[in-house]
Amino acid sequence: MTTPHPSPPGRRVLVLAHTGRAEVREVARECVQRLTGHGIAVRLLADEAADLGLAAGSGSGGLVETTLPDDVPGEGCELVLVIGGDGSILRAAELTHETSTPLLGVNLGHVGFLAEAEPDDVESTIAAIIDRAYTAEDRLTLGVRVLVGKEVLFSTFALNEASVEKAARERMLEVVVEVDGRPLSRWGCDGVVCATPTGSTAYNFSAGGPVVWPEVEALLMVPLSAHALFARPMVVAPTSLLAVEVLSDNEGAGVLWCDGRRSVDLPPGARIEVRRGDRPVRLVRLHHAPFTDRLVAKFDLPVEGWRGASERRRRENGEADGGDRDA
Repeated sequence: MTTPHPSPPGRRVLVLAHTGRAEVREVARECVQRLTGHGIAVRLLADEAADLGLAAGSGSGGLVETTLPDDVPGEGCELVLVIGGDGSILRAAELTHETSTPLLGVNLGHVGFLAEAEPDDVESTIAAIIDRAYTAEDRLTLGVRVLVGKEVLFSTFALNEASVEKAARERMLEVVVEVDGRPLSRWGCDGVVCATPTGSTAYNFSAGGPVVWPEVEALLMVPLSAHALFARPMVVAPTSLLAVEVLSDNEGAGVLWCDGRRSVDLPPGARIEVRRGDRPVRLVRLHHAPFTDRLVAKFDLPVEGWRGASERRRRENGEADGGDRDA
């Protein structure tokens, strides 16, 4: 049983957690306690509230609410606090896409590219929410639809990528790719990934596609193991229309995956169209560090020996350290 979304004014945060892990449950309970203790109502999905041992009306001041995924969970919430990994953030984007509620991720997963905070940052993250010391940035999304003839078989959005893949391991997928209404190439391949700049560090990265800074507005297309002379990753305009046609003479079928969460089978003859989505996903930022620093931290990139611009200027001006002068 769920409680209705309350109408009285006040601050409200939706908390979504990967409650299958003990560490996540512990952090989620702490966050709920801290937020409600400062008079901020916390909304939880009913099943997650049960996993956390929290009932509607609990918490400081009875400020815990429960809801169902179909009840528009993000409605009336100033942000979504997501506790888990990137998969949890993609799930949160799916649950709140209709309301464009900003997402703030606390990474308790692996790389956690979409998350803004790490486990050691929980205290400061809650403080930032309480003090409203955060900003939100819009991230480009994909609008995806599947057509068979003139019939729209499936439509959805994606924050990271839409991937067309072969359904049977032993068979290649024969496709023709198209950009802006013009055919580009025919590929026998394992599939095709269409990605956003946000998703450039996800499946696109694993497939050999380029890393694109999130401020860049563009769409990406990357073939998967294509048997063709021209099979390079491509970056096109954000206004472009990408299309992948599953040729009707395919012996097997394909499958479309969006953000690794939503899928639909693709019969021979299906056409997948990918364009810029109508509604962006908003990600909360607590820090304004360059994306370069995020890449270095998340991938543990070697940067030893870098002296920085200020050190180079010193050397150019002859202000070398004592060891260099003696030399």
